[in-house]
Amino acid sequence: MKIKLKTGPKEPEREIEIKNPVPIEELKDTWGKELPYTILAAKVDNKIEELTMIVDHDCSIEFLDMRTQAANLIYQYSLCLIYLKAIEDVLGKIPVEIQNSLNKGLYTEIKTARAVTEPQVRAIERRMKLLVKENRPIVKESVSWDQAIKLLTERGYEEKIRILKNHPEIEHPVFYCLDNYKNFFYGAMVPSTGYIKFFELVKYRRGVILRFPYPSEPNRIPPYVDEKKLCSAFGEAKKWHKLLKISYLADLNEKVRDGEYKEIILLSEALHEKKVAEIADQITRGKKRIILIAGPSSSGKTTFARRLCIQLKVNGLDPLYMGTDDYFVERKDTPLDEDGEPNYEDLSAIDIDLFNSNMNGLLCGKQVDLPTFDFIEGTKLYGKRITSIKPHQPIVIEGIHALNKELTKYISEEEKFRIYISPFTQLNIDSHNRIPTTDARILRRMVRDHLFRGHSAKMTIADWPKVRKGEDKNIFPFNGEADVLFNSALTYELAVLKKYAQPLLEEIDRSEPEYSDARRLLKFLTFFEAIEEESIIPNNSILREFIGGSIFVE
Repeated sequence: MKIKLKTGPKEPEREIEIKNPVPIEELKDTWGKELPYTILAAKVDNKIEELTMIVDHDCSIEFLDMRTQAANLIYQYSLCLIYLKAIEDVLGKIPVEIQNSLNKGLYTEIKTARAVTEPQVRAIERRMKLLVKENRPIVKESVSWDQAIKLLTERGYEEKIRILKNHPEIEHPVFYCLDNYKNFFYGAMVPSTGYIKFFELVKYRRGVILRFPYPSEPNRIPPYVDEKKLCSAFGEAKKWHKLLKISYLADLNEKVRDGEYKEIILLSEALHEKKVAEIADQITRGKKRIILIAGPSSSGKTTFARRLCIQLKVNGLDPLYMGTDDYFVERKDTPLDEDGEPNYEDLSAIDIDLFNSNMNGLLCGKQVDLPTFDFIEGTKLYGKRITSIKPHQPIVIEGIHALNKELTKYISEEEKFRIYISPFTQLNIDSHNRIPTTDARILRRMVRDHLFRGHSAKMTIADWPKVRKGEDKNIFPFNGEADVLFNSALTYELAVLKKYAQPLLEEIDRSEPEYSDARRLLKFLTFFEAIEEESIIPNNSILREFIGGSIFVE
C-alpha cells in the first residue's frame, strides 16, 4: 500500500509503502517520533480518524496534534472521560455536569450533597494521574440502540436517553470504555490514557475547573486567570435557561417539535433587550462618554452596538456611533505577518495617535475632521466627516482592539466604559457533551459569509484558524478589562442556523482539506431539530445580523 504521509500541517508530504494493514498508531510510532507535540488523531483522505483505525488501502494521512481544533476537542473528550472515571473511583456513582469553558479550562459540578472539598479534588486528581501513568486502553464500542438505552438507563443518564429516543436513525451509538466505566460521547477519543499528559484540577466555588493546554502551547498548562465576569455571564445564562425551562438540547428539541419555540424566541430576545437596557443604565449613571465594545468574530458586535445606542437615547443621550476601521494606517505602513502578508488585525495597523487625538478633541467640544478610510486606495480621506459633540454626548466605539488599553492610552480612564461581547453558549447536548462556543460562532460566520459576502463554507472553514489566531492575540487576553460582559448567545439560534448551514457543509467534497471540519459540524447539527419558521424573530435580533432581515445591517 502506498501512503502519502504528512507529519504536520506545514510539513512536506512524503510517500511511504507498507506491506500489511496497520493501525495509524503504529505509523505514528514509526514516523512521528521526532515531532514536538503528541499526535492525537489523523486525517485520512481528509476525514478525521482515531489512531486505532486500520489502514488497509492507498490513502493520504496527516497527523494531528493539539494545535488543530479537531485534535484539541479529542483531547478534551478524552480528558473528560478520565475525569469522570476518576470521580467514580473516588466518590462513587454520583452525577457530574461538564458545563462550560472558564478560567482556561472547563467548569464542572460534582453533584454531592455538599460542595466538593479540596481534599476530594486532590484525590480525584491523583487518581487521574495514576490512570494516565498506567496508560490504560480507551475502548470504542458500537452497541445496538436497545443496548444503548439499557446502559444509559442503568447510569441514570436521562437526557442522553431522550437524545437517542428522538434520533432513532442513530442505530449503533458509540460508547467509550475505560476499565468498567462506559459512557456515550459524540466526539472521538485517543487510544489510551497515556496520551493525556497535561492537566490540573482547580476547586472553584461549588465546582471544579478541569484545566488543560491551549492549542498554541500544547505542552503546558496556561497561567491561571480568575475570570470572574465570565463566570457571572455563564451563571446568568444558566438562570435564563431555567426561566426558559431548557436545561439540555433535548428540552429545546421537544419545544421545537411541539411548536412551543415561538415563546422561546420571544423570551430569549426579551432577555437580551433587558440586558442591553441594564448596560445603558450603567453607562448613564456613570456619566461615561467613551464606550468601547470588543469581542471575537461573529459575536454580533454591530447589532449590539446599535441596540445600545437606542437604549442610550431612551435615557436621554444622543450617542455618536463609530468603528476603528477608518483609523487604519496607510496601506504602505501596514504591518506584515510571519508569512509576509498584510496583518490588518494587529494593533500597529491602527493609527493610535490620530485616534486618541480625534477622541480627545471631540470630548473637549472641538470640531474634528474624522477620517474615512478608502479601502480601494488604501489611504485615509478627510473633509467628509467634520464632527463635534455636545458636552454629555457619549461616543460608542466598536473594534477588535477596543479593550486593549494601548488603543486609548491618551484618553482619561474616567471617561471609559468597556464592554466585551461573545456568545457564551450554555446550552449543552447533555451533561457530558458540551457545545463549544467556537462552533456556534463559526456557524454564524459561515451563514453570514454565504448570504452576504459570496463565500462558501469551505472558505469560511479555511480562514477560521487564522481568525482564531488573531483572536487569541488581540481579543481574548483583554476580556478581563471589561466593565461588563454581554452574552450574545440565543438559546434557539442553532436550531435556526441548521437549515442554512447544513446544505453549505454538505457541499464540501471529501477531496477538500475542509471536509473533516465540515463532517464534524454536520454530525453536531444532526442532534438539533430545525426551526423552519423564522418570521417571529425580530428585525433587531443579533441573529438577524447573520441570517438576514436586520434593521441595522444593510
